[in-house]
Amino acid sequence: MSATLTILNFPFENVDTAVDQLSTRGVRFERYDEPTLKTDDRGIARGNGGPTIAWFKDPAGNILSVLETG
Repeated sequence: MSATLTILNFPFENVDTAVDQLSTRGVRFERYDEPTLKTDDRGIARGNGGPTIAWFKDPAGNILSVLETG
């Protein structure tokens, strides 16, 4: 069974760059359109009261993220 919450965050200085690089390697980012959580068309959440972050799933369905630290 896969986890329903983020189980691992990968820190990056720039999430946009990380999303671009991972997307070219076939990683598909999750998109959310919830009242308290919205992502852009690339799957990046910005200004939701938290860090700039993008989520994706591993082959087992676990939720992972790239998290901006810079």
